[in-house]
Amino acid sequence: MVNCPLCAAALDFDEEELDEGDELTCDECGEMVRVSSKEPLELAGVADDDDDDDDDDDESDEDFDDGEDGDDDPEEEEDDEENWH
Repeated sequence: MVNCPLCAAALDFDEEELDEGDELTCDECGEMVRVSSKEPLELAGVADDDDDDDDDDDESDEDFDDGEDGDDDPEEEEDDEENWH
């Protein structure tokens, strides 16, 4: 028997029928858990994996925004030089 990694409730299922990557729902907390390893049997919260993916997307967006700002800076410097003369 294995416990839910999120709420520690005992999960009752046939371990031999599970494969790595299978997703289950905890009856106690209602959260999805994924079989992360078959031997030894280990479960991981599905929400944790999704959060990591969202963080990566945010970082990619920030990098893209920085590139846009970098394109505007040289034009602004050229304008300053023209006004100085």
